[in-house]
Amino acid sequence: MQQTIGACPASVSIVPFGETAVTLAFGQGIHPELHRQVKAVSHYLDNNPFPGLVEYVAAFASVTVFYDPVRLDGDTVAARLQAIVSQLEQEPPGTPRVVEIPVCYGGEFGPDLGFVAQHNSLTVDAVIELHSGGRYLVYMLGFAPGFPYLGGMPEQIAAPRRESPRPAIPAGSVGIAGLQTGVYPITTPGGWQLIGRTPLDLFCPAADPPTLLCAGDLIRFRPICPQEYRQLKGAGQ
Repeated sequence: MQQTIGACPASVSIVPFGETAVTLAFGQGIHPELHRQVKAVSHYLDNNPFPGLVEYVAAFASVTVFYDPVRLDGDTVAARLQAIVSQLEQEPPGTPRVVEIPVCYGGEFGPDLGFVAQHNSLTVDAVIELHSGGRYLVYMLGFAPGFPYLGGMPEQIAAPRRESPRPAIPAGSVGIAGLQTGVYPITTPGGWQLIGRTPLDLFCPAADPPTLLCAGDLIRFRPICPQEYRQLKGAGQ
């Protein structure tokens, strides 16, 4: 079962994903327009779950829908997705929420900031200016609860992963890997280059919702000093 949706761009396809899921794919790569379509379908499924829908998983350019095979089959789910995409095609995108994340760069909070600067033949201040000067779209959450996959980082500060991952990265650490940047919401192993840390909690299991960020949010990073970091961290406890 693989089909192209007639009323949508030719790159949109619906393909089976095992015996209990169907993937709706909008294309390849990381792009704001692909994300807009993923976000629109996700929003629709949140508000209009159909009988037999188990859950869905949104990715950079696709949505995989899991269904109850006792109640539905793949062709029926594919037809539903085709109708949803055709319906959403004409709806304008909503206004994204902008979230400011304070970050204390370098020092004990960002032990790899110097490496990122040296790797790119930049000064430390230039790396901070470039990183905090951008606007980042949250494409999806994953890897760890509340971990944001962001797009929009300047290529001038791209850096490879560490050769040896750290066994435990403190929650709130801001890292760079390749052309991506992100924030570790919980203490976890990881191999990204750490350039700073935020005092904000990105994941609180007791909160509703438990994650600070959502797919579709826009993020901007604001440099802060160690004193403000500790003040904000203390105020949040």
